[in-house]
Amino acid sequence: MIEPLSPAAVRNYKPDFLPAYLSNGILGLRVPRIPLLDGLAILNGFAGIDGETGVEAFARAPYPLAGDIEIGRARLSQAPHRVKLRDQRYDFATGELHTRFSYATDDALADIEIVTFCSRSQPTLALQELTLRVDRSCTVVLSGGINHIGVPGSLAARETKTRGTTGKSADGLLRWESSGAIATCGAAYACDFRGAEAECSNDENHSNPLSTRFSFRARKGRTYRLRQMSCLLSESMHSHPDRQAIRLLHAGSERGFDRLREENRQAWQDIWRSRLNLVGAPRRWQEMADAALFYLHTSVHRSSPSSTSMFGLAYWPNYHYYRGHVMWDIETFVVPPLLLIHPEGARRLLEYRGDRLEAARQNAAMAGYRGAQYPWESSPLKGEESAPEEGAASAHEHHVSQDVALAFLHYLYATNDWEWGRVRAWPILHAVCEWLESRVVQTRRGFEIRDVNGIAEREETVSNNAFVNLSAIQLLRGTVELAPALGREPERSWTRIADGLVVPLDPRTKIIRNHDGYRVNEEKGETPEAAAALFPLGYPCAPDVEKATFECYLGLADRYVGSPMLSSMLGVFAARLGDRSRSLELFERGYADFVVDPFTVTLEYGPEAFPEQPRAAPFHANIGGFLMSCLYGLTGLKLSNAAPSSWAERPIVLPAGWDAIEVEQIWARGEPARLTARHGDDRAYLEPTD
Repeated sequence: MIEPLSPAAVRNYKPDFLPAYLSNGILGLRVPRIPLLDGLAILNGFAGIDGETGVEAFARAPYPLAGDIEIGRARLSQAPHRVKLRDQRYDFATGELHTRFSYATDDALADIEIVTFCSRSQPTLALQELTLRVDRSCTVVLSGGINHIGVPGSLAARETKTRGTTGKSADGLLRWESSGAIATCGAAYACDFRGAEAECSNDENHSNPLSTRFSFRARKGRTYRLRQMSCLLSESMHSHPDRQAIRLLHAGSERGFDRLREENRQAWQDIWRSRLNLVGAPRRWQEMADAALFYLHTSVHRSSPSSTSMFGLAYWPNYHYYRGHVMWDIETFVVPPLLLIHPEGARRLLEYRGDRLEAARQNAAMAGYRGAQYPWESSPLKGEESAPEEGAASAHEHHVSQDVALAFLHYLYATNDWEWGRVRAWPILHAVCEWLESRVVQTRRGFEIRDVNGIAEREETVSNNAFVNLSAIQLLRGTVELAPALGREPERSWTRIADGLVVPLDPRTKIIRNHDGYRVNEEKGETPEAAAALFPLGYPCAPDVEKATFECYLGLADRYVGSPMLSSMLGVFAARLGDRSRSLELFERGYADFVVDPFTVTLEYGPEAFPEQPRAAPFHANIGGFLMSCLYGLTGLKLSNAAPSSWAERPIVLPAGWDAIEVEQIWARGEPARLTARHGDDRAYLEPTD
């Protein structure tokens, strides 16, 4: 059994802690220190109207694993101050959260243990087991159910007599309508109590949360167990989600709690075969790498009806969490690691973009362009632009379409799934190349892209941003290259544009500048946009240009580090210059400083550099950026249409103290392979394992 390093257990829960995040890519739960109370749920593909901005956003769903404990006349929900947390801990190996606490009342002292997980084999199911022991005889009432109180939206239906069923599978169901009435979700649940004869009853009050109560006489020395299984899905998966929830719950009940738990554990063991082993690195780095892999996989599933967001399916009211919008960060930082370790998950994220191609076409048309222009902030359901207020970035961040299309291109490099490519990828590749053709301006310099912004979200626009232009070149050339394998004919103009696009290269210094007229002291001038065009984008250039460009932006790293996304890659830039000490320092400041307790979560902003920013986590652009740095940047891997054995392109330079990066299983063209990158070797090794 592969044993990743799970975070330290939490015993002293502080007010500013973010609750534990559990998910399977369909359901997303925030589980507080008392898992029965005040939990929060987000559901993939479920959207509502954001009350603050009026835009389409993710919507909270009723919490599917709510409950309560009564001992004598003391109800836990009314006296949470009587709880003493013993510990709460993740088990990364199994995808479970374990919570232990005591509950002291006048009648008895109860010891409670709760195990919570979201099933990966039946991804609409969340499961929980509560175990209780008391120190003396007393009357106990345990309850489990689904809580909608405080969730924006309205209750469209609620049943405890689940019509059309035998009544054996579900204790109740509900249908919930999101804020703004733009979507519904359905939920059903069932509880199973063991350990004593108990009087069972359901709360029949239509306005109350769904709840099943088990009242019994508890005795010292005995163990009592309440298991709950809940199904939650959105209408994006089924037009009658409440009725389908009963069916899926029934299927889960037939498998049983123990089998579902074992299947979930096995699924996580399969995931951990792609664990990044950082040989020689201090234990804390292995802990951070394991946490990054856990949270990334937690937020992605091959069955998800929509994409994931900047924070996966995690939300907490301390921050807007970008309202669950899908942004370019997903294709640029999240998809690339998944291409190697979970290609089915990567494909599902891409299919979200493919399914919303028409919205991107309309977005381009509204701006006066041809083809498809993907939005800056894509809404979960329709894929329309949903940036709040005037959405200034949406008018000028014109690298998003290339980011999306390049992810499709890289998927084809990684898989050679040509049939999928013909049907799903080519329409996106063609539409974005067509958009670029209408977006460029031909001048005496060649082709230019004016009035844009790149990664640095500036007030003023620029011309010929390096990240924008070089991503366009990469896309146009890659599309032309793969067109024959897809049975398609590229436009002749695409090669002409790619060859003629302006590269903002300073011929004297050999530095690729961030854009025309770039000054290091301008607004956000420290952002390494041009360096990012070399890695992770992979634009090929002469060795002296690469060296000069990395040196230039590393010289500005002290001003930039702590910002989201590219901070996690600064260590790669230093490694490519051969500076192991600087590489380690920048990984420390550019990633490790973002990782905080509890639960080894990665913040959006480095708290040292930006102490005023909310503690919002887990931020998937930073997580994905770190995993990309380990899987691609430090190993020298670059996906291409050539044989996988040729993907390793450069000598291995690792941060100081790191000896090797080893991954037991990655996927290359549908076949498992072992990745080994040892410091000092000429190249990394990709060895087939079948």
